[in-house]
Amino acid sequence: MDGTFEKRKKIIYALICDDYYIPMKLKEIAALLQVPKDQRQELKDVLDSLIGEGRIRVSKKGKYCKGETQTLTGVYQANPRGFGFVTVEGREEDVFIGEDDTGGAFQGDTVEIVLTREKDSSRQTGRDSGRRHRCEGRVVKILERGVTDLVGLYEKPKKKSYGFVIPDNRRFLEDVFIPEGKDGGAVDGHKVVVELTDYGGSGRKPEGRIREILGHVNDPGVDILSIVKGYDLPCEFPEKVMNQAERIPDHISEADMAGRKDIRDWQMVTIDGEDSKDLDDAVSLIKKGDSYVLGVHIADVANYVQEGSALDREALKRGTSVYLADRVIPMLPHRLSNGICSLNEGEDRLALSCIMTIDGAGHVTDHEIAETVIRVDRRMSYTGVAKILEEKDPEETHRYEEVVPMLRQMAALSGILREKRHRRGSIDFDFPEAKLILDERGKPVDIRPYERNTATRLIEDFMLLANETVAETYFWREAPFLYRTHGAPDEEKLRSLAIFINSFGYTMHISGKVQPMEIQKLLGRIEGTPQEALISRLALRSMQRACYAPENEGHFGLAAKYYTHFTSPIRRYPDLQIHRIIKDDLRGRLNEKKAEHYRKILPGAAKQSSQTERRAEEAERETVKLKKAEYMSDHIGETFEGVISGITKWGMYVELPSTVEGLVHVSSMHDDHYEYREDRYEMTGSHTGRTYRLGQKIRVRVAGADRLQRTIDFEIAKEGGKDHGESEDRREDDRQQQEGLS
Repeated sequence: MDGTFEKRKKIIYALICDDYYIPMKLKEIAALLQVPKDQRQELKDVLDSLIGEGRIRVSKKGKYCKGETQTLTGVYQANPRGFGFVTVEGREEDVFIGEDDTGGAFQGDTVEIVLTREKDSSRQTGRDSGRRHRCEGRVVKILERGVTDLVGLYEKPKKKSYGFVIPDNRRFLEDVFIPEGKDGGAVDGHKVVVELTDYGGSGRKPEGRIREILGHVNDPGVDILSIVKGYDLPCEFPEKVMNQAERIPDHISEADMAGRKDIRDWQMVTIDGEDSKDLDDAVSLIKKGDSYVLGVHIADVANYVQEGSALDREALKRGTSVYLADRVIPMLPHRLSNGICSLNEGEDRLALSCIMTIDGAGHVTDHEIAETVIRVDRRMSYTGVAKILEEKDPEETHRYEEVVPMLRQMAALSGILREKRHRRGSIDFDFPEAKLILDERGKPVDIRPYERNTATRLIEDFMLLANETVAETYFWREAPFLYRTHGAPDEEKLRSLAIFINSFGYTMHISGKVQPMEIQKLLGRIEGTPQEALISRLALRSMQRACYAPENEGHFGLAAKYYTHFTSPIRRYPDLQIHRIIKDDLRGRLNEKKAEHYRKILPGAAKQSSQTERRAEEAERETVKLKKAEYMSDHIGETFEGVISGITKWGMYVELPSTVEGLVHVSSMHDDHYEYREDRYEMTGSHTGRTYRLGQKIRVRVAGADRLQRTIDFEIAKEGGKDHGESEDRREDDRQQQEGLS
């Protein structure tokens, strides 16, 4: 049979290589060769084999052509269901890799692939309308392993000398075999770090040795420590870095203040969360006639972290501070982040200030960027400021009476700025994030939405304006710079959305270049309607992720022509980097030689900052999922009302008012056989006709919660049962996407 198959391959390949051959589709080749309908699958198998060998390829229109094999290099991203994607630098879309074409690649491996099918860009109709047809490929060579260590749960069968590690990361699909003598003293139930010594293949499991024991799976803190290790987040600072930090004084001197604008007599406050310790931004405001003079004062971290120093190299390596449920992994040592760089109440501090004059319509009519010396009058919290501005709380108002008039003016200016952004088309997806309440052992005792209030919006408005002002200033100075960029949405997704919302009577103009105003108008029209949850989610999912870049490409979500990150140098490296450029410019040191130096290093800094930001977001998301699963494990059997937040072939995701999300697996829906309709974002029973749609309210019962897999299972609740909530529109992936816009 193998001989026959190879003969057929030779015949087909000779046909396609013939000078008179015109590219044909499968049906056309079958007709030419007079292949009966019942043997067309065999013909397709032959063609697929030739594609897999790179000898032929399939065009965008599905026609078979001679190979001209092109290899691409990229990073493999595995999916828990067996398939994966390869991200190739310079290509807009990832290449899909089928389960049988992974070539033994692991998550994060650098691989060489051949394309087996190009993207079908033709528009679809009917049930497949809006379905995305990616390029497909096959891994032909693993160039470099991306992962050498894994974190997981060690299991040792009774009376056996060997064991296995079950990886925490579900992208690693196989358990790791631990031979006798390689367990490092681990016992059944330990969370461990395993070093891979053999990546397996051809029916063999990967092998490894246990390098570190994190603790027992039930020990407090081990769960989050496992995430820290799994994402390779650096916990301890190297000795050289700590020694350098220790040499930095804990107060500023007269020499530090020389040549700076002294504004210590300006009234200013910090407004942060109650638990915040790294206070890197302060705000001031006075009114001059009909204009406002807003000062956004940012800690001058660059004064203490010199480029190329041990502190700087470590900050670049970390890229960002990481905020997990029970700990913070800072970008800079605490002596800096909580000490001399923190804008503490009543302390003299060095700052980089953006002082803006703003008219009654919210336009910046004048501005100054300066190195300053400041002294914060009051350290305030979002909750306290909201009590003053929203609730008119007499006790809180009396406590901060000297700054209350300024706070009220700030609220007025905040409203003006927000309205101005709204008029130009800025998109505001107001999905609340989860607030975790943990006890002293790290066990979640409550989970609820963290709502935005007047104070959080006020600070957001002022920081956005400072970021835009600084970005525009340095764009027109043609200085080397780092920008925060956000591209236009995926056109196919928007086209699918436009088709879908037509069924609800809504329209969206998407011909030509899509404008943010169109999405903002849509969100305005659906506000308060039954379809708001559904359409808001789909609009959000059409958005790209924001990233850092040395070129200014604008920010679609904010409808801003110029945008950067200037306001958080304690916790974000890009902010620290541009502070150095600004200070060199202010001091007249940004000559062509210095500018060329920055142009050389900025692409690397942008890439590293974007990658570490993504790593931090994923670690934070996994921590939240872990604590949600742990919390819901105490609520098995209880009934809640939620909203359908996602529909897939394998089931429906349902989100509760607390932001907890779980899966109703299609296998648990015994009352009917449900068919998934991707084009309509719904699931319909073939017998009952019952339909479940994205955004629909539904009552579910908690069927299970797995802390190790960080998953929650729901089942559709029958009538009755105690109700523990009302529906609300949020989903964890959407929160991450929303954060990725700003």
